[in-house]
Amino acid sequence: SRRVSNWRATESLPDYLTRHNLPGLTEIDTRALVRHIRSKGAMMAALSADPQYSAADLVDLARAAPSMEGLDLVKEVTCSESYHWEEGVAQAWQHHLQSPISNLQSRPFHVIAYDFGIKHNILRLLTDAGCRVTVVPATTSAEDVLAMQPDGVFLSNGPGDPAAVTYAIEATEKLIDSDMPIFGICLGHQIVGLALGGETHKLKFVHRGSNQP
Repeated sequence: SRRVSNWRATESLPDYLTRHNLPGLTEIDTRALVRHIRSKGAMMAALSADPQYSAADLVDLARAAPSMEGLDLVKEVTCSESYHWEEGVAQAWQHHLQSPISNLQSRPFHVIAYDFGIKHNILRLLTDAGCRVTVVPATTSAEDVLAMQPDGVFLSNGPGDPAAVTYAIEATEKLIDSDMPIFGICLGHQIVGLALGGETHKLKFVHRGSNQP
C-alpha cells in the first residue's frame, strides 16, 4: 500500500523498494498463490515487466531454470573480507527488546559470524545481546576463526543447497571438535547437522501457509 499507517514508518513500501532498486509484485491474490504452492509444492517461477515476453515464454524460462540441488549460492552473496559490526536495533524497536545485558556499556562476548548471506538484523540483535561481532567470509577456515579467540561462533542464514557448501561443513566440523560454542540458523543450522553426520533434503512443500510449524 502507498498509504503509510504504522507510526514508525518514514516512507511507503513502494517508495522503499524503488529507492533500493528492488522488484515488487502487486495486484495478485497472494492467498490463492500460497494455497497453490502449499498444495503443489515449491516450484520455479519467472517474473517480467517486459512486454516482449509472453506468458508461454516465461513458463519456458521457469522450466529451464537450474535445480537448487547441488547449487552453492553462498559464494555469490558472502562478504569478500572480514569486518566488525557495531550497530544495534533501532531505538523505535527497542521497547520490547530490553534486557539487563543490552544496557551494558561494553560488549563482553566476542562472536564470529559466518556470512552465508546474513541478515543485518541478526547482527543488530547479537550486538544488543552483548556481543562484539566480527563477520567473516563463508570460506574462512576454522584455524583462522580460532586464531581470533572468539567466545562463540554463529552460522548465518543463506541461499542454496547446504550440502554444496563443503568448505563451511569442513570448518564447522573442526570448530565442533575444538569444543567452540557454535550455533546456526536456517542454512547455518543445516550445516551444523551435516557437520555432525546428518543429511539434508529439500522439502516439497516447505514453509507455505499452514505447513509452517
